[in-house]
This record gives sequence, structure tokens and C-alpha cells, in this order.
Amino acid sequence: MDMVITGVSLCSSFMVNVASSRVRTSRSHCGITANFTISAPRDCIIAPISSWAAAVNSYVPDDAGITGFQLFLRTIPYNLYALLTLAMVLFVVITGFDFGQMKRHEKNAANGDLFTSGAEEFETVETENASEKGKVMDLILPVAVLILSAIGAMIYTGYLGGATDVFTAFSGCDAETSLIFATSVTILFMLILYLPRKVITFKGFMDSFVEGFKLMIPAVAILIFAWSLKGMGDALGIGVFVENLVGTNASASVILPAVMFMIAIFLAFSTGTSWGTFAILVPIVVAMFPGQKNLEMMIISVAAVLAGAVCGDHISPISDTTVMSSAGAQSNHINHVSTQMQYAMVVAAVCIVGYLIAGIVKIWWAALGSSLLILFAVLTVLKRREQKKDAEEQHA
Repeated sequence: MDMVITGVSLCSSFMVNVASSRVRTSRSHCGITANFTISAPRDCIIAPISSWAAAVNSYVPDDAGITGFQLFLRTIPYNLYALLTLAMVLFVVITGFDFGQMKRHEKNAANGDLFTSGAEEFETVETENASEKGKVMDLILPVAVLILSAIGAMIYTGYLGGATDVFTAFSGCDAETSLIFATSVTILFMLILYLPRKVITFKGFMDSFVEGFKLMIPAVAILIFAWSLKGMGDALGIGVFVENLVGTNASASVILPAVMFMIAIFLAFSTGTSWGTFAILVPIVVAMFPGQKNLEMMIISVAAVLAGAVCGDHISPISDTTVMSSAGAQSNHINHVSTQMQYAMVVAAVCIVGYLIAGIVKIWWAALGSSLLILFAVLTVLKRREQKKDAEEQHA
């Protein structure tokens, strides 16, 4: 599912690239549209059918009082960065509001300059020839089979585990086995779909396996090192130390989600990987809150780590999703990073306040609702400030 979302993100980049020339919007705006609306990390972080769910499942011990998949599902409403980003996109689209460097880029685009700077690097870009035998259904059908088979396998493994209804089966499923089964079924379906119609040769189909394994090597390496780090943390007793520290200082537990959110942003920005960041921090956070009494704080803190990792990945100039978004939209990479960072920092600042609220109330709808209100209030103030500046410039 992660690769599907990544592929859709690339497709969206090229589609908004074409639209840019027709409606005269800047390439920087196209890049941020692709990265903020259909970003692989941000979408996977709230998608149960993804390797993120399987990875989180592998970090949760048996005595945690909750399965890894249930933990992942319960982090979704606390995942403030992903949800607030979507809300901000809707606000910007509906109101047509831009600020900061993006506003300058949009003004230049309205006058015919779509790039502002860096246009020369795209003058010699060549378009790759697509196969004439491929159709839209060749993309849609495998995705549909993948999703349906994954959901079916999750429900089936949940019933094998003793579930009595669909909801408990889905929450108590074996996520790793289900995803492996869904992947195998989808590969077999693609083999039957493509080869008889000669959309791809058998050699090309098998070569894609090698390329796929190459792409997964970094993720596998990250998981191995993360599990090693988790083992070292358990041996050093980090969880017991933090538990005693938090237990003697109630205020420390309240601010911990906000602190973990900021640490995750820093790590993801520095390394350019959201996967590596949550692989490092999630095992530590899980060890901080052992037992059923600390379950809700563990959920909030894990959600803060996942959200911070995606935020840092969004604004990092060395992140693969940032590079793909700017390349797909044919936007100068530095322009894309600088314009996107201002939008992301507004959401991140609101998220910090939201996680402080979540640490106090420990109720997801209260934290999410108050964060949405704060975000819309901040955006309204920024919008009025920009309107005031525009009015002053017109009178000058």
C-alpha cells in the first residue's frame, strides 16, 4: 500500500504540473499541492493497510495491554499533523489564501513566470514514452485487489484469533501475515492480468522483483537496527528509568508528547526519513509507558512521534518525498522546500499546543477539536494580516 500511495503521489505531481501551465499557478504551488495532499508518509500514517501498521505492531510487547495493530488504529485520531495538514489544505483551497514566499511565487505566476527561479534546469527535460498497451485499469485493478485481499485477510486472521464480529476481528488481526498474503495475491493477479495481453514481458516482470527487493533493503535495514536499539533499551532499563522520572513529576508526563513531537521533527529533518525516525523513537516511547494505567499516554506519545516524523520528512530538503514532489511538479527544489516549510511550520506550531492539550485531557476529540479551532484562528489572523498588507500596497 505504501508503494501504491507513493505512485499516486508521483502521478499527482505530473498532473498538477500540466495544470500549472493552463491556470497560471506557480510550480512551487504545484509541488506543495502534491506533497501536502497525496504524500506517501502522511497518508500511510493514517492508513491501517500499510507497512507502518506492521512496523508499529513489531515494537509493542505482549504485556502492553494492547496489540500493535490496535495501537496504530488508536493513534490515528491523535495524529494531529496529518489531520491538521488536510484541514489547512481545505482552508487554503476554499479561501485562495497564500502567504510568505508562496504569495510572491503566485504573483509571479499570474504575470507568466511559473518558476520565479530555477527554470533553466527543466528546459531539457524529456518525456519518457509510455507503453501503448497499458490502460488505466492496469493500475486500478491491482490496487483494488491489494486493498480487498488485505482487508479480507485481516478479518480472516482476526476470526482465527478468536474474534466474534468484524470489528474485533479487524482490530485483533495478524497484520504482518495479512499484508504478506495480500501482496502474494496481488502479484499473482498482476501476472495473470499483464502477461496474456503482453503488457510486459515475463523477463521484465521478474526483473521488477529484483528492483523491488533493492528498494526494500533500506527499510529492512532500518527495522533490524530499530529492533537492536529496542533490545539495548530494554537491557539498559530505559523504560523503568523514564517511568520513575515521570511518576515523581506529573508535569513531565503532560509535556512528554509535545517534547517527543519536536524531537521527531528534528531527527526526521536531519536524516530525511520518517521511517527511520519512528523506528528509533517508537520503541523508546512504548518502553516509557508500561502497563494498562499508562496506555492512553503511550498512544498519545506514539502518535506524536509518528506525526513529528512525517512533519520533519515534509520539510527536509533531503527527503525522498520532497525530492519527488519538486521533481514531479518541475519546481526548483530550494523554492519548493522554502515555500513548503512556512506552511508546515504553522501546522507544527499548532500541533505542539495540541499535544500539550492531549497530555492534559487525554481525550482524542477534545485535543483534535481544540487543535482545529486554534489552526483556523491562526489562519484567519494570517489571512487578515495579508489582506491588510495588500490594501496598504494598493494605496501606496
